[in-house]
Amino acid sequence: MEIMESIRAAIKELILPDLDRIREESKEIKAILNITNKRLDDGNLHLVDQSRRIDETNRRIDALQEALTGRIDAVREDLTGRIDETNRRLDRLYEVIVRREEHVSLTERVIHLERDLAEIKQKLAA
Repeated sequence: MEIMESIRAAIKELILPDLDRIREESKEIKAILNITNKRLDDGNLHLVDQSRRIDETNRRIDALQEALTGRIDAVREDLTGRIDETNRRLDRLYEVIVRREEHVSLTERVIHLERDLAEIKQKLAA
């Protein structure tokens, strides 16, 4: 039995310290794992909060885009109306300018005709 006792004593000397060390390391690993899980949970909560804020910002951007599109359309319609009015006014101005040119041409013809008439009158009077 002494051999059994000495084998037991040897096993206790060799294996039990390693087993105790393994148990301690296991406790440390579990503690580290719990801390890591807590940090992951905090990170996930932060990501959820960031996602919510991004969604809210996207909604605000969409609303702003709709408002800007409406304003751009209104400005486009206003500018189109103004351009059309300016084109009508330019068309009228063109008509007036053409009439003036015709008026100048007619005035020159009248002056020429009056000169010719005056010459004819002089010839008849002589």
